[in-house]
Amino acid sequence: MTTNTMQAQDEGTVPRTAGIGLAIVRVIVGGELFSTFFENLGKGGYSPAGYAGVLNFYVQHSHSPEAWRHVLAILASHSAILGPMQAVMEISVGTLLILGLFTRPAALVAFLFLGTLWVTELGTSWIWELLVPFVASLGLLVGRAGRTWGIDAILARKRPSSLLW
Repeated sequence: MTTNTMQAQDEGTVPRTAGIGLAIVRVIVGGELFSTFFENLGKGGYSPAGYAGVLNFYVQHSHSPEAWRHVLAILASHSAILGPMQAVMEISVGTLLILGLFTRPAALVAFLFLGTLWVTELGTSWIWELLVPFVASLGLLVGRAGRTWGIDAILARKRPSSLLW
């Protein structure tokens, strides 16, 4: 049993049970981003007024560092551009994670986005609400989560030396 695990690690593959666990986490984090897109879209959260309103709420009520709240205020003034950009990012990264396509780059974007969102929401929501998917995204990045039940597995057979999948 140990030999199979060691052999799998030596070949750069993920042991089957770990791969299944990572695939489940990948689909859940992707589903969270995917569904958040539709929730925010329905609320008008990506419109200039809606996006600026959300950011200004965090500027006023968050316990994040003062420097970060200053950045949020600047971002709010560019909400006509940034709102749609965030919409595209959320639906794209969510879809890529669900499909297991370009999983490592998608997990990196999710990790960075959820990390900044976690800092943004300090003091306005439950601390674990975003911390868990933020850290889970790091696990997806490190663990090659697209190699099980994902399109990355098909691509890896064609290009086994690729670091992206």
